[in-house]
Amino acid sequence: MHVLQSKHTKLDEEESKKILEKYNISISQLPKIKLEDPALPEGCKKGDVVKINKKAGEKTVPYYRVIV
Repeated sequence: MHVLQSKHTKLDEEESKKILEKYNISISQLPKIKLEDPALPEGCKKGDVVKINKKAGEKTVPYYRVIV
């Protein structure tokens, strides 16, 4: 991972389910990220949900993507 790259973390099924319930959305409504993206951690597969922690000033903001 590059030093300037946001941290990408693969969520397990329970965490993914909680996120979808929290935002009241289906997995198909999440933004997409390609499986070939070099930022993805090892062991990811299609359909997994990834949490991306981006810095916004002093705060860290989580973004969620589904792998396609």
